[in-house]
Amino acid sequence: MVAASNSREPRSDAARNHQTLVRAATAAIHREGPRVPMATIAADAGVGIGTLYRHFPTREDLLSYLTHESFEQVLVNAHAAVNNGATAADALRHFIEAAIGQRNELVLPLHGGPAPTWERTRVVRDQVHQVIQQIIDRGRADGTITRDVTPRDIVMFGAMLAQPRRSDPSWDATCFRLLATYLAGLGCGSPASDHL
Repeated sequence: MVAASNSREPRSDAARNHQTLVRAATAAIHREGPRVPMATIAADAGVGIGTLYRHFPTREDLLSYLTHESFEQVLVNAHAAVNNGATAADALRHFIEAAIGQRNELVLPLHGGPAPTWERTRVVRDQVHQVIQQIIDRGRADGTITRDVTPRDIVMFGAMLAQPRRSDPSWDATCFRLLATYLAGLGCGSPASDHL
């Protein structure tokens, strides 16, 4: 992990500043892109630029950290989908609905973020694809997924529905309807989401 507390910063303050910087950086990147000035991120977080650089010495460190944490969250979502989905269709629904719910918390390449630069991040990304492939294989085995689909297809579709944006319940409802239609098109026969 790049971010580390400084001896001049009490541990509780360092942890609080770290989380504040992560939230501010995520929002700023969604708003202005990955080249957003570091000074803007510090100002949005309500800290000095020195505090930002103590936690993330370079822009690349910050972006790599945010990307890695986002892929880690997506992997958590994928495992939760496997464990909570009664069927393959249900697992895919859980996976994509989690992305929709976290749309403003993730910094990923398909959300306007940078491609992963850390090898450990690429490993996590590959693990996400492996878990989704397991879901697809499960659906093929039980006959609920009859169309050709790849993990990348699922990730791409989920990313389209989970683009960062302001809260809008009517848009979320539209996304859930599109998701139900997509799953039905895969031959999943998934019941409509409870959100509909």
